[in-house]
Amino acid sequence: MKQPSSKLPHCLVVGVGKGTGLACVRRFVAEGYTVSMIARHAARLQSFADDIENAHAYPADIDDLEAYRATLRHIVAERGAPSVVVYNASLATFAPYVELDPDLLQRNFRVNTGGLLVTAQELAPLMSEAGPEPGNGGAIIVTGNTGAMRGRPRYIGFSPTKAAQRNLAECLARELGPQGIHVAYVVIDAAIDMPMVRRRMTDKPDDYFAKPDDLASEIHRIAMQPKSTWSFLVELRPFGEVW
Repeated sequence: MKQPSSKLPHCLVVGVGKGTGLACVRRFVAEGYTVSMIARHAARLQSFADDIENAHAYPADIDDLEAYRATLRHIVAERGAPSVVVYNASLATFAPYVELDPDLLQRNFRVNTGGLLVTAQELAPLMSEAGPEPGNGGAIIVTGNTGAMRGRPRYIGFSPTKAAQRNLAECLARELGPQGIHVAYVVIDAAIDMPMVRRRMTDKPDDYFAKPDDLASEIHRIAMQPKSTWSFLVELRPFGEVW
């Protein structure tokens, strides 16, 4: 018989769509967690909660950082502090630099970088109190992509925000590590196998794509690393990806 969800360890997945985020929800539920899910689209998020036992919907728009902060506090009040956080939220704008609206760049910074900061501010102090010994505080896993490592034409509305996110995650890793919280940044250098991606890349073979379930498996593994062998920067890509 399953434990009541209130007795299960708690995972928070921020940014749950039909790809990596949802796969992470399913993986952590399968590993015995109750999972809180955050995404903008309330109806779709609720459909995920209806379909997955021990998954709970908390719609929020991270672009409104104070409303997002309130949602995090609501989750803690209802579910307690999570022991694992997967920050998978991302917004992007692709345009030549001469056409990029600075307001969109600022929006993307708020979601990709500012949202991560607010997440840490609200949850890390609670997570660090989770156990009396260092290493018991849990994990914050941040998902990034190739834009976090290098810039490309038309990515000026995206890459700088992900590079800042990666740098922020490293700052957090160095500050929170001694408090027992493992912070890791996972660069997904791949086209993720999702219907919308498949529709754009109909000429690509199946093994061109990174499978969401496989990505979620690796994210779970990183979150479970023993404190004597923590990773920070992890890169994941299909075997045939040119890099």
